[in-house]
Amino acid sequence: MKLSRRVVGLLTGLLATCTLSLAGATPASAATWTLQYSPGHPQRICVHPDRGWPSTYFLASLRGTWSTVITTGVSDLPEGSYSDGGAVHPGEWNEHLDGATGFVHVSIAPIPVGDYPATLWADDGTEIQTEPVLIVSREDCLADVRG
Repeated sequence: MKLSRRVVGLLTGLLATCTLSLAGATPASAATWTLQYSPGHPQRICVHPDRGWPSTYFLASLRGTWSTVITTGVSDLPEGSYSDGGAVHPGEWNEHLDGATGFVHVSIAPIPVGDYPATLWADDGTEIQTEPVLIVSREDCLADVRG
């Protein structure tokens, strides 16, 4: 009786070990791509408060290599605004540059004057990386440039 319990226990342990190995119990490898940006200098879009900007883009600058489609989008947008996002497919870049730049569609609704922080994201299905972006609403967007 003791022997049969030991055999059953050993077989159960062996079965559990095989099941965990097949299920991928080992940790997933880290991403080989990075969403790049300049800290302290987020991308920004300036819109007129009465008009917004119905169709424009942020840029998703990716560096590294990837073998799946990386989808992109912008979240935390002002009320009434939305992002159709974008996608960067593997092999859609010059391999000598070690990366690619994708266009991330946004539609900015008319919004009161002010600064609206948002988040640009990139997702390979395993990992999501983010960067801050800024939507600025001003009567005269060129005033910011002229200083």
